[in-house]
Order: sequence, then C-alpha cells, then structure tokens
Amino acid sequence: MSRILIHEPHGDIEALLRVVVKRLGHEAVRYGGGEVDDVDAAVIEPANRDGLQLARSLRARDVPLLFTSIYPPATEALALRPAAYLVKPFPLSAIERALDAALGAHVVG
Repeated sequence: MSRILIHEPHGDIEALLRVVVKRLGHEAVRYGGGEVDDVDAAVIEPANRDGLQLARSLRARDVPLLFTSIYPPATEALALRPAAYLVKPFPLSAIERALDAALGAHVVG
C-alpha cells in the first residue's frame, strides 16, 4: 500500500479522488499545509498556487506527481515533469491508470 497525497481545492473532487485512491488499495493523505513527509506520490491541482509550490517541493524529493486540472498544461507545471497531466473532466479509469503507472515507474526507476 502506498501513501498518496491529495491536494485539491474543491471538496467534492477531493472526496472523489480519495475514493479512487482507496479503491486502488492505497492510503489517501489529505494535505494540511506545510511540509509533507512520507508520501509515495501526489495528486495535485497545479492551477492552485499552493498546489504548484507543493509540487515543486515534492519534485525536489523525487516524489511522482499527477496533475489534475481544469486548465490545459502550463509551461511552469510541465517543467516539473508530472507522470500525468489530466484535464478535468476525465474518466476515473484515467487517474487509476496514471497512478498505477507512476507508482510502478517510481519503484522500477
């Protein structure tokens, strides 16, 4: 089981992402501010300024990032080399595949 950080400013979308993460057998970790330790991947809304700052911090520690946004990819977000960038709305199967791939690539690579 992996610990997956979720940083999503909309409560209903965060709740849905938590369900998906749990359904895959992982622990969903809610972002409470500040530094985050001991997570295996993160699902972040990069259009939120706090989200982009968090992503930079996690990327510096080589934590795989998955971006889910209402906006198309911006250069600043893509520079962080996310494992996936999904534009909302997307099928839940897309986030499931992206998360599995990110965790698998991180373990192997």
